[in-house]
Amino acid sequence: MRGSAAYRRVSLALFAAGFATFSLLYCVQPLLPAFARDFRVGPAEASLALSLTTGFLALAILLAGAVSESVGRRALMFASICAAAMLGIAAAVAPDWRLLLIARALEGLALGGVPAVAMAYLGEEIHPQGLGRAMGLFVAGNAFGGMTGRVGVGMLASWSSWRVALASLGVLDLAIAVAFLALLPPSRNFVRRRGVGLAFHLAAWRRHLSNGSLLALFAVGFLVMGTFVTVYNYAGFRLEAPPYGLNQAQASAIFVVYLFGMAASWIAGALADRLGRGPVLIAGTVVALLGLALTLAAPLAAVVTGVVVLTIGFFIAHSVASGWVGPMAGEGKAHAASLYLLAYYLGSSLMGSAGGWFWVAYGWPGVAAFAGAMLAVAFLAAQRLQWAARADWTIGRL
Repeated sequence: MRGSAAYRRVSLALFAAGFATFSLLYCVQPLLPAFARDFRVGPAEASLALSLTTGFLALAILLAGAVSESVGRRALMFASICAAAMLGIAAAVAPDWRLLLIARALEGLALGGVPAVAMAYLGEEIHPQGLGRAMGLFVAGNAFGGMTGRVGVGMLASWSSWRVALASLGVLDLAIAVAFLALLPPSRNFVRRRGVGLAFHLAAWRRHLSNGSLLALFAVGFLVMGTFVTVYNYAGFRLEAPPYGLNQAQASAIFVVYLFGMAASWIAGALADRLGRGPVLIAGTVVALLGLALTLAAPLAAVVTGVVVLTIGFFIAHSVASGWVGPMAGEGKAHAASLYLLAYYLGSSLMGSAGGWFWVAYGWPGVAAFAGAMLAVAFLAAQRLQWAARADWTIGRL
């Protein structure tokens, strides 16, 4: 129950897991120019250090959700964080580019054992009245880890080297893995399924994909993450170009606004517990749309404020949608969570890349129009969920 010692331990442990996962995932983003120089590769090839990790993460999410039904949630998450942290250290000492990419790809596979399984654990172990707040704190850990991985590693690399920065983060996250294991209580409601084969997992995924409300949640995750990544991918290009002319360090400082996302995730979870998930999910898409519109203004202060508001809206929507998946899924929570996160990362990969066409052809207004169309569809999906909650009291109680 919310307020109990066990609830606080679970929330803190999952915050730590989210931090470790996303700090390891995104830590190389500010290091891509250094990779290009040290390994004598082009910018596109240097970006493989991140894109390979996220690509293998998307694949691993499906597999991890299925495996956790047999081996358990807690043990798999701990092993995943440890393996990813050690692979991060291996990347730091890799003598050549090929070995660094192999380490980063394997790191993505290892990290897949955390996000979907954490969502399933929370859905099983936390009372519905406190689930929104706990999920919000987990997403806040994701945000803090993503920000720290980008900003902290970039700063440490500028003071020493990228190898020292990556190795230091790996050691830190190994310590976090130990703290996670000490904090997280063993599962009480998990039922281990032995001897399940591919047919069992395919049936579970098929069952969730035939649930219209779950499909709407998957669509929200796909679209809001696609919007978020699109805006951040091309905001740097805009800020470094005239009339702003910011340097790379100044433009990359925009990642600090993830702090607002942390606060928004926690508040959204608390509001969802009190007001219901549907209204808060709708509000998140509206807030993101307002922030996106503000980025169209010319003054730099308005652009940055718009990114802040959009970030808040994104984290509200993602926190609520991800927290709704487990209760709505009923049985096979890990399978449902893995499908949500697969959609979420596909949105990042596919829509984030597609936004480049709009940037090249139409500049920032084209990017904003593309992102606005995604948010409009996400708003309609959130409305559908709210209507379904009103029509079906079982959904409304989730």
